[in-house]
Amino acid sequence: MDLQVMRPRRVWLLLLVAVVAGAAMAAPYVPLDSGSSRIEVDGGLHYALLVTHILTATVALVLGPLQFVPAIRARRRWHGRIGRAYLLAGVLPSALTAVPVALLSGRLVTQVGLVVAAIGWLATAGAAVRAIRRGDVPAHRDWMTRNYALTFLAVTARIVVPLVLLTGLATGVIAPADAPTAVASLIPVGQVLGCVINLVVAEVLIRRRRRLVAAPVGSLA
Repeated sequence: MDLQVMRPRRVWLLLLVAVVAGAAMAAPYVPLDSGSSRIEVDGGLHYALLVTHILTATVALVLGPLQFVPAIRARRRWHGRIGRAYLLAGVLPSALTAVPVALLSGRLVTQVGLVVAAIGWLATAGAAVRAIRRGDVPAHRDWMTRNYALTFLAVTARIVVPLVLLTGLATGVIAPADAPTAVASLIPVGQVLGCVINLVVAEVLIRRRRRLVAAPVGSLA
């Protein structure tokens, strides 16, 4: 029934956005050159943790939409394999490395925002696994929807930051000369707002799916 909420065309669009955003996000870190890092790092360990966090987050970002593809969902074995890869090669390592990356950033908003998001990422993943193990498929879908909402934060935050910057420039809160330096300070704000936006959207989709499931067959005609 969740496919009645997200039509196949939207699933493929989501996958396209994830692939493009993931490639753009990971590209500077593939050469393993700390000089090309978009985030200021303090030493080799910090950079190694950041690279691990970003590359594994990209894995989760790209694999997530595949779980909504009808042909894959119809094949339980493949659905399960991709789901395990999503969690074990994507969410788990990325969430675990997000915590030290946040703490090493030295910025309180980043530390609080990323640590809370990482904990939520792990908690929703754990809830999804527990639900499917007890055979509760609807609860599993709900928790995985929330989990991917946190995964997609990597994309949403990169959309929110320019919008906040443009708003600040339009209202005069941010002077044009200060725009380049303001971007760095707005990244944590974008992450927090992105997290809230994604979770709200996830809850809307979950509630709509529940209404479709509960509705009498005749009322859907």
